[in-house]
Amino acid sequence: MKSGTRDKAEGVLHEIKGKAKEVAGKLSDNPKLEAEGTAEQIAGKVQGKVGVIKKVFGE
Repeated sequence: MKSGTRDKAEGVLHEIKGKAKEVAGKLSDNPKLEAEGTAEQIAGKVQGKVGVIKKVFGE
């Protein structure tokens, strides 16, 4: 798998994991877990964008 495609796929996985953590944090009334989930979602979005940029530049 090319680097850009891998980054994009890993970004999606981080977004999914982050959403799961966020929901678990809300359900268990755990603001720390909820914040971790939000942060992981943001990191996943950034990683996905890096993958798109790499694909545009052919890396």
